[in-house]
Amino acid sequence: MRPKIKICGLTREPDIMAVNATRPEFIGFVFAPQSRRFVPYDKAAELRELLDPGIIPVGVFVDADMTDIIGLAMAGIIEAVQLHGHEDAGYVKALHERIPKVPVIKALQMDAPADEKQPLIYEADCWLLDTGTGGTGKPFNWRMLDGICRAGRIGPMPFFLAGGIDEGNLDEALALEPYAIDVSSGVETDGLKDPWKIVTLISKLRKDLG
Repeated sequence: MRPKIKICGLTREPDIMAVNATRPEFIGFVFAPQSRRFVPYDKAAELRELLDPGIIPVGVFVDADMTDIIGLAMAGIIEAVQLHGHEDAGYVKALHERIPKVPVIKALQMDAPADEKQPLIYEADCWLLDTGTGGTGKPFNWRMLDGICRAGRIGPMPFFLAGGIDEGNLDEALALEPYAIDVSSGVETDGLKDPWKIVTLISKLRKDLG
């Protein structure tokens, strides 16, 4: 099964035009103020209006007020939620109860010491395996996944693979058979999304996998 693609951290109209032309399955709006890819809610709403309706917009949050997430989902600005903070099982369960049709993706910090890793939260719909709190542009040690990834799943759930994925290491990332790959810095130039890099990476993935 060909993995799906998520282009994360869109902030400008040219970013939307680039993904509309290449049609990844997912894009990400980052609502964490500490991120350089932060986009305000009103700007995300404007960009959402321009987005191809066949692409799923994901809202990326870090320890956010749940009412903000619910509001964005109910307004149709996002269609999936990605959590990168200290959100626990109760938080995820409450989101499912309030917005039951909106999938929840929970990020796991794969480079944290074993005794500091967050516990697995089975109330989520997918894992996202990343370096640190995300947005670092660096991969974690993917070798730790050898032998435990099967058809894009870890344990009972599918996983997105994130962290420093670009055209140069795409083949290595695909060998882990993720449900989806999540790319941000790997399709940027000087801190901004580069339409050519988006086209090149997505074309390579779809050409290699048929």
